[in-house]
Parts: sequence; structure tokens; C-alpha cells
Amino acid sequence: MLHLGEKIVVVADTFEQSLPVGDYGYVIAYDRNPDNAFDYVIRIPKVNRNFFVPSGDVEPEERLLQQEAERVGREALIDYALATHNEKLFYHIMNGEELPFVEEPLTDTVAQADFVKQINLRAWI
Repeated sequence: MLHLGEKIVVVADTFEQSLPVGDYGYVIAYDRNPDNAFDYVIRIPKVNRNFFVPSGDVEPEERLLQQEAERVGREALIDYALATHNEKLFYHIMNGEELPFVEEPLTDTVAQADFVKQINLRAWI
């Protein structure tokens, strides 16, 4: 359920009432009549009109932005998997599975005393 004053984007025109698909608007009222097919009254500032719309024709702007960010992130991971020839990552992304986070211990760790010894040797040379 959308809140009053919430910024929305028109994503469809189910009843073919010349809605500006892709434009943003604001929810200005609920249509509480159970005999009516419309759920909201929205205001589209670009066309300077109010429209009665069903809930399927509008989406909150935040949700659309979040979906777009997820899509871009997924595409970036696919590009990375292809560039690094990481077949396992590619199949995980394409099958829609989440990768388990496994923290691998660092194998190239050097003890503090050895590190100081190496620094002193290099400083001596």
C-alpha cells in the first residue's frame, strides 16, 4: 500500500487512459470504493492532471531504483566473472543462487619479528 504523497512512477496503462508511462507522480488520494477498479488517485505534474489508477500501474520510485541497482550489480559481477574466467561465480550468478561467504585465512602472513627483520635488512642495504 502506497502512502499519501509518496513519489511513484507510472509503469503501465492497464485501462488505456493515456497515462504517461515512465513519468513520475505523487499519490494524492486513495479510492476506497469497493465497486471501483481503481486504487489510487495520482497527480502527474508533467501533464498537470490527476488520474485514477489501479495499484498495478504504479510503483514506488525507491523500489524501481533498488531493482535497477541490483540489475547493474549483477551485470557487473557477470562481467567480472567472464573477465577472470571464474566459471563457478558465473554459474552461481546465472542460476540465481547466493554465494556462500567463506572467509579464507591469509597464507602469506609474516610474523611481526620477521617483518621487522626484513625491514632492517633492507634499510641496511
